[in-house]
Amino acid sequence: MQADLDAYLNHLRSERQVSAHTLDGYHRDLLKVRALCEKYAIADWSDLDVRSLRGFIARLHQDGLSSRSLARLLSAVRGLYQYLIREGRCRHDPASGLAAPKGARRLPRALDADRAQQLLDGAVEDDFIARRDQAMLELFYSSGLRLSELVGLDLDGLDLAAGLVRVRGKGNKTRELPVGSKAREALEEWLPLRAASRPGEPAVFVSQQGRRLTPRAIQLRVRQAGVRELGQHLHPHMLRHSFASHMLESSQDLRAVQELLGHADITTTQIYTHLDFQHLASVYDKAHPRAKRRGADE
Repeated sequence: MQADLDAYLNHLRSERQVSAHTLDGYHRDLLKVRALCEKYAIADWSDLDVRSLRGFIARLHQDGLSSRSLARLLSAVRGLYQYLIREGRCRHDPASGLAAPKGARRLPRALDADRAQQLLDGAVEDDFIARRDQAMLELFYSSGLRLSELVGLDLDGLDLAAGLVRVRGKGNKTRELPVGSKAREALEEWLPLRAASRPGEPAVFVSQQGRRLTPRAIQLRVRQAGVRELGQHLHPHMLRHSFASHMLESSQDLRAVQELLGHADITTTQIYTHLDFQHLASVYDKAHPRAKRRGADE
């Protein structure tokens, strides 16, 4: 089994040219599977069947391996078997049709409305970086953009007169979104400064050298704004979560929020109904005279 594993890893390294990080992850995952095979006297990769692999996945899950880690492990196993089948070393893929157990879905963190206002209503210096960062923050919160959508936003995607922004989201799908008045004002303050940058660059958000900002650069600027204005960690997706939560809390229109976020499946949007319920439950617990849980005063 080790010889086949070594050959596959060498294939990934030399022919597929995967990163060292990816290679290390596949190696560790496949070693876990090989160790279980040895424990249960499975001497060759061709002897591992669907039932045994399903049992291995269940055992690893019981031992605390997360759903995400198990999904990655199954991906590594599928890659190995695709290679072995192509090389004539095996005729079947025991991972075919198997899925990792679903993990508990974590609720996204969001700012409450007061904290969002605190973030955005501070004084803004009249310079290139400050005006740009304010416009980014306002647009994230105003229109619920993904980080990739803001990075890829070009000047021809903005129609401030109509209060619209056109973005390209997941699956290369384009959607038009409203831009709130505060975000329009911030963009109108930013765009004249941006116009002095490199003329051929179509991006709305650029560095002082006139180049499109990278995702990493935007994450860093958002994080710095969170520390400066709120004294907390902040990332672009938290602003998107805040947008979604506040829209749903005010409108109660799940379908409209789904369209605004660009979710293909409404079940993805429904997570924000849990956020809203958490808020209501918190208010109830604090306000209702009979709502205190037992032991709260003990």
